[in-house]
Amino acid sequence: MVEAMAVTLESPRELRGLEILAKEDQIQRIDADNYSVKSQNGNDSYLVVRKGKEWTCECPDHKHRGTVCKHIWSVYFSLNLRQRVVTRVQPAIDLTPSSKDACENCGSLNITPYGIRHNIHGDVQRVRCRDCGHRFSQNETGFEKIKATPKAITSALDCYFSGMSQRKIVNHLKTVEGITVTQPCVLKWIRKYIELMKGYLEKFTPQLGNMWHSDEMMINVRKTEKIDGENYSWAWNLLDHETRFLIASEVTKHRYIEDARSVLQKAKDVANGQRPDFIVTDKLPAYKQAITSEFYTIRKPRTEHVKLKNIREGTNNNIVERLNGTVRERLKVMRGLDHDESAQKIIDGKKLYYNYLRPHQALNGLTPAEKAGIDLKLGENRWDTLIRRSAQLNRCN
Repeated sequence: MVEAMAVTLESPRELRGLEILAKEDQIQRIDADNYSVKSQNGNDSYLVVRKGKEWTCECPDHKHRGTVCKHIWSVYFSLNLRQRVVTRVQPAIDLTPSSKDACENCGSLNITPYGIRHNIHGDVQRVRCRDCGHRFSQNETGFEKIKATPKAITSALDCYFSGMSQRKIVNHLKTVEGITVTQPCVLKWIRKYIELMKGYLEKFTPQLGNMWHSDEMMINVRKTEKIDGENYSWAWNLLDHETRFLIASEVTKHRYIEDARSVLQKAKDVANGQRPDFIVTDKLPAYKQAITSEFYTIRKPRTEHVKLKNIREGTNNNIVERLNGTVRERLKVMRGLDHDESAQKIIDGKKLYYNYLRPHQALNGLTPAEKAGIDLKLGENRWDTLIRRSAQLNRCN
C-alpha cells in the first residue's frame, strides 16, 4: 500500500510519478477515491482508484506486474502535497496612525492637530510639534505631491503590468481620464510605488507547499556587459507548486552556482524556515551544487533535487515556464531593459502583481497570496488599497 511507503525517490516509478505531478493538468480529481491521470505516451488517461488503503490503476504496468505504477505514485504525491500545505491566518497589522505620533523632525511626542488639508486625494490631517514647531501630515495616503488622481495612477500601474506599453498608457490616460502625462512620469510612478509596496508586503510569510519549481530565462538588457557579443542577463524564478506563489525572482549576469544560490537564499528568507521536500529544475548543472549548499541537512527527510528532462524526452517544467511566458510578454513590449538594476525592479514589480493583485485561473479566481494564506482583503481597487496601506505603515515606522 502506498501510505506505508517512504518517499526516497530510489524507484524509477517514483521519479516518473513526480515528473507527472510537476507537469500541469496531468491529474484530474474525480472524487475523493477516483483520479484520472493522463498517459505520458499518448492522449489516453488511466483511472486510479483507492479502495481502503489499496490503490489500483488501469495501466498495463499495474495490471500485469501488480506494482505501484508511476500513475499511482503521481496521485500519492499530489495528495501528500495537498495535505502538507498548512494555511495560517496572518497576524493583523495595525495601520491606524497613532494619535501620539512622533515628530519626524525632532522625535518629540508633544504634537497637536494643525488643521486638515483638502485636496483631490482626500482629507489629510496636519499636525504641529509644540517643541520645534515643525508641521507635517499625519495620515499619509501615498499620493501626496502628485497632480494626477489616485485612479489615474493605479490605472497606469495596472495597465503597465498587464502588458501595455508606456506610450499606450499615456494615450489611455489622456483619452479616458483627461490627464496629460509623459512616459518618464509613468515610469517614475512605477518605480516609486513598487518600492513602497514591496516594503509592506515583505512583512508577510506565505504558507508554501512541499514542491518548488525553479527556472531561468534570458532577458535583453541594453547597458550591460556583453557576453559573446550579446547584451543579455538571466532572470530566475522560483515558484511554489501548490499555491503558485512566486517565492523569489532574481536577475543575474551569469548562470553559475553562486547565481543559483542567490535566488535560493532569497526564497529561504521569504519562506521563513519552511523547507520543500522537492525542488524541480531543468538540466542546468549549477542547480545540483546550489541546492545541496543551501538545503542539505544531515538528518532526513532532506530536500530532494528533481532534474527534469527536456520536452522532447516527455517531461518539462511548464508550471514555472508559463510564468516566464508572462514575463516575456511584458518585456517584449518594452523592447529590452536599460540595465540590470532596472531589470530587477521590473521583475520585482511583476512578482508583486502576480502574487497579490492578479487572480489566478488555476486557483479558482484566488491570487497566489490568498492561496498561500495571505488574505489582505484589498477590495475592488487593489492597487489603491495596497498603496495607502503601504504609505501608512511606512509613516508609522
